[in-house]
Amino acid sequence: MINFTDVSARMNKIRELFVNDIASIRTGRATPGLIENVVVTVYEGQKMKLQELGSISIPDVRSITFEPWDQAIIREISNGIQAANIGMTPSVDGQLIRMSLPMLTVEQREDYVKLLGRKLEGARGMIRDARGDFRKKLMDAKNDKTVSEDEFRRDETELQKMTDDFVGQLEEVSKKKEVEIRA
Repeated sequence: MINFTDVSARMNKIRELFVNDIASIRTGRATPGLIENVVVTVYEGQKMKLQELGSISIPDVRSITFEPWDQAIIREISNGIQAANIGMTPSVDGQLIRMSLPMLTVEQREDYVKLLGRKLEGARGMIRDARGDFRKKLMDAKNDKTVSEDEFRRDETELQKMTDDFVGQLEEVSKKKEVEIRA
């Protein structure tokens, strides 16, 4: 017998991983996800993500500002963002680091849509792998005669429904992101 709560939890984690992963894909709009996971070296060699070092703001659709909690490392952070080569040039403006999003070309948008498709296919594969793992447990239970043929079929149908539901959720998130990229 398999626990469908475990199946749901595992597939939920995969969906969350996908959502977080595609947050860094550029669209025509500024979002905190574009820089929050950028790793910079501060405090004499310590590597930290920007989200751990300060607050990210979006003053308008084409700009991102970053305000470090410790103003003493603002230059190190700015240099780290520059070195990360994320397509934005940071400039220190008092206690803020400002970055402007350059316009995306049609080719760049198409490349980002292709990248989104690859990430979607990877997430679908992870969902199918999860289904396969739990289906194997079902098969083992059926072969060990701990579940009847009817229970096996019912659980297998339920597992497939959950799989289809989570794949549908991934595709919905992907479609929304694609609309943002193309806008």
